[in-house]
Amino acid sequence: MSRLLVVSNRLPVTLRAGENGPELAPSAGGVATGLLAPHEKGDGRWIGWPGPLWDLDAAARDSVVRQCDALRLVPVDLSAEDVKRYYEGYSNGVLWPLFHYMSWQIPLDVPDFDAYEAVNRRFADAIVAAYEPGDTIWVHDYQLLMLPGLLRERVPEARIGFFLHIPFPSSELFRSLPNREAILEGMLGADLVGFHTAAYARHFASSVLRLLGVASAVDRIHHRGREIRLGVFPMGVDAKSFAATAALPSVEDAAEALRGDGSVRLLVGIDRLDYTKGIPRRLLAYERLLTDHAELRERVRFVQIAVPSREDVGAYQEFRAQAEQLVGRINGHFGTPSWVPVNWIHRGLEREEVVALYRAADVMVVTPLRDGMNLVAKEFVASRVDEDGVLVLSEFAGVASELAEVLDVNPYDVAATAVAYHRALTLGAEERHERMRALRRRVFRYDVHRWVRDFLAALDDAAAAAAPESTAATPPARLREVAAELRAGPLVLLLDYDGTLVPFSETPALATPDAALLRTLAALAACDRFEVHVVSGRAPEVLQRWLGELPIALHAEHGLWSRSSPDAEWCAREIGDLGWRESVIRILEEFAARTPGALVEEKTASVAWHWRAADLDFGARQAKELQVHLSEVLTNLPVEILPGNRVIEVRPHGVHKGRIANEVCADLPLDTRVVAIGDDRTDEDLFAALPQDAISLHVGPDPSRARYRLADVAAARRFLGWLIGEEG
Repeated sequence: MSRLLVVSNRLPVTLRAGENGPELAPSAGGVATGLLAPHEKGDGRWIGWPGPLWDLDAAARDSVVRQCDALRLVPVDLSAEDVKRYYEGYSNGVLWPLFHYMSWQIPLDVPDFDAYEAVNRRFADAIVAAYEPGDTIWVHDYQLLMLPGLLRERVPEARIGFFLHIPFPSSELFRSLPNREAILEGMLGADLVGFHTAAYARHFASSVLRLLGVASAVDRIHHRGREIRLGVFPMGVDAKSFAATAALPSVEDAAEALRGDGSVRLLVGIDRLDYTKGIPRRLLAYERLLTDHAELRERVRFVQIAVPSREDVGAYQEFRAQAEQLVGRINGHFGTPSWVPVNWIHRGLEREEVVALYRAADVMVVTPLRDGMNLVAKEFVASRVDEDGVLVLSEFAGVASELAEVLDVNPYDVAATAVAYHRALTLGAEERHERMRALRRRVFRYDVHRWVRDFLAALDDAAAAAAPESTAATPPARLREVAAELRAGPLVLLLDYDGTLVPFSETPALATPDAALLRTLAALAACDRFEVHVVSGRAPEVLQRWLGELPIALHAEHGLWSRSSPDAEWCAREIGDLGWRESVIRILEEFAARTPGALVEEKTASVAWHWRAADLDFGARQAKELQVHLSEVLTNLPVEILPGNRVIEVRPHGVHKGRIANEVCADLPLDTRVVAIGDDRTDEDLFAALPQDAISLHVGPDPSRARYRLADVAAARRFLGWLIGEEG
């Protein structure tokens, strides 16, 4: 039976001293909770660091290993030096601040990448030792970004998923990271790369394009002969469990005690003490609230739980000092003998204590400067079994893309955040309940268990499509056999033009058909059993000028225009709004103006930017920049960006060669075979729409779903010649 190998930096246990030696106690984190069931099912393994073992003697270490074995945990032993350099140094000193848009926290000389890579290799060793054919490997988070690629080298057939629990930054920021290409290559070793939000997935795809020159097609990237899927899976919480805890009598009593007689309203913040969480600005907004609304003094208090985090790191020590100085200032200025404005608690709380605070809060304040998801917001919602309370949420938390009924704030705007606090405190009961009911429906519908199921199901689909494919040309002897089989019966030919029937030219106007090609097409059309269609991205007037006298069907602009014979009129299919076109033309012309050798081709609906005559290196850089820019500008518009062989085309959604295949093949006699030949991304739409018994041939070495491969244009022409009995 297939097993799930979960891989994370830390195992889902906490190492602590017991009466009879070291003990492993279960952790209560969101990942541990969500993955418990699939870990236990199917004899799975969880691989990670169990905690510091370096101070234990041999007997105690053996005891920890035995306890891990009993729980089906595979410990990866790290030394104190490993933790200092791999975890504190590179993971949390470089990746954490950069991915959270706080690059000023990165050391001037980025250290410890060698330690990061070495520990990722050690994790790979542990996984390979535990791996059995058929296992699914699920790698988690930023400490192990290189691991999927290392595993792909060692076990190329493995099903590998990766999920990033923190933000993925914009490509402009990510490209400042040394060793950036190695990090991307590592992530691309997975079959499925998952993120909390669509924005993070777009940033990743943009970085892959800008730094590796590999374009994405909506939700997938073709790289090194494999297809890597990108997915958006916003992580949830164990909502039912939090609701059950919130309904306990002991929690109800604790919440009542916190609320008192209700005369003092309660704002609550619960965070790790981390500089990404926005605690100082949150306190400044509270100070502004008390300054602007004197009537709230002694009528409101702020409880801030600051869970200790990375206390040995200098940046965190400075951050704690700054926050505590603000707490002291607010309490010193506004406090009275009977009222403390801010209750600052610098320790972790037990689960029931946390849920009691969730239940008691009039306003929950979740205002990180940047956060991958932030599960505190969802825990608060799940705990509000009374369907009351207000959530003030930063727009820079990943969870903000899901929870529309919150009061959203820009945490950098202290004055506006103070206004949001006041609004939250003064919302009417009916509106509070309406907002909370909507939030709870969403949080319960997509909980942590649904998150796990959705990711693993998507990983199964992705792995099926990601198998490495051969890019070698099909042997000529086999192609001759295929041609001989096809020659015997009725045949429909669907042929691309550029890169298939003629080689690419520096400028599109020079790719005219030669006499030999015209003779071959005419001979194919003259055969009673054959029906010939040329399906091209070219404009109709170009195809008419070059091929219009041939007795074949022509389809221009990827199927927008068609004519069935030399005497027939060109007919256009329906297209949507082209309001985007003018702005796209301006962008393409601007890039062409500053890229010598590039030019813009305008068609009826689509627009193309050609750079075949440009300097290869400079043109490639400009093409990357253009594609990134278009991806950002055209987000949510009904268009597709199609990178081709030294061309980038923008076309409306729904205008593709697959439409022609559907129409041509709709009413064919049962004995008619269909053959399609093409060379680029636009022809993949054609191949995808073909009948199951069709013959598809891809020209060149690029990834393709085609059944057969032709080495080049000359091989494509030879194949067409074989169809009419030529011996070449």
